[in-house]
Amino acid sequence: MRHPILRLAGAAVAAITAAAALAGCAPAVAAAPQLSGDVFVHDPAYVRTDHGDFVYSTGDGQIADGNIQIRRSDDGAEWEYAGEVWQHKPAWLAEAVPGVDNLWAPELYEHDGTWYLYYAASTFGSNRSVIALATNTTLDPDDPEYEWVDRGEVIASAGTDFNAIDAGIVEDADGTPWMAFGSFSSGIRMVRLEWPSGLRADDAEPLRLADRGLVENAIEAPYIVRHDGWFYLFASRGFCCRGTDSTYEIIVGRSEDVRGPYLDADGGRLLEDGGTVVLTTDGDRIGPGGQSVSGGMLAFHWYDGAAEGVPTLGILPLEWADGWPSVAPAEG
Repeated sequence: MRHPILRLAGAAVAAITAAAALAGCAPAVAAAPQLSGDVFVHDPAYVRTDHGDFVYSTGDGQIADGNIQIRRSDDGAEWEYAGEVWQHKPAWLAEAVPGVDNLWAPELYEHDGTWYLYYAASTFGSNRSVIALATNTTLDPDDPEYEWVDRGEVIASAGTDFNAIDAGIVEDADGTPWMAFGSFSSGIRMVRLEWPSGLRADDAEPLRLADRGLVENAIEAPYIVRHDGWFYLFASRGFCCRGTDSTYEIIVGRSEDVRGPYLDADGGRLLEDGGTVVLTTDGDRIGPGGQSVSGGMLAFHWYDGAAEGVPTLGILPLEWADGWPSVAPAEG
């Protein structure tokens, strides 16, 4: 289960600078940005907009009541801290998830002029968790209409065999929204949503998308991308939140139906511990995961082996060949 974001002193955080790996030389692929500034990020929800690039990420219980953090960039490379979604968590969360500290693993999705922010409230090692929703008409904090409005619970997992964290939103070919989610427990699950509320459409048993079949079912953070008639399910496999001992890696499978079944490049089922590796530990870039995709770029966090395992933002261009995504390996 995803751990609350690691604590670091503010001065140390400001000094951290990460350089993402360079992409391959194919002319159709964008260059990887050389990241700098405030890149102390865990579980990035990354989006590119007309008002710049934004990363929303897991909060810190010692800052703004643990609310989701915001960073922005004008060029996709130099990042600055831009505050938090709220200064105080919605009051109802304290009863829904006793002991909740910081909010985790956000997801940003735009539909018909509204931004939907999904986030998780949980405690480490428990599946008494909630995925909740807030909405806004803009991500531009300078817009007078900018305001995140609490929309309440989307799904809770207390007393179930799944864990309601790590939301990932996708629309199917008919425009119906779906939310993949899950961490450990019974693996990656999915429910149908509805527009314009962005809330759960029915109380049907969540679909099963991926499962390792292990006692420690270390798979989480689903993110589904539509590409050339296929749905690609990215997930983080292994253990996060252990600094330089983290074993996270990003895997993928694909399906012609958003509901699955998802198969890897060798035909293995993600429901049977399949998955094609997209990004794994490489040199000092340890345990990449917590991924999201926007504008053809894959965002993720990794643990910096040259900086005692500090969680750090990474952004790399996705390359597509023979129907499968990849990223260039780290330099050196």
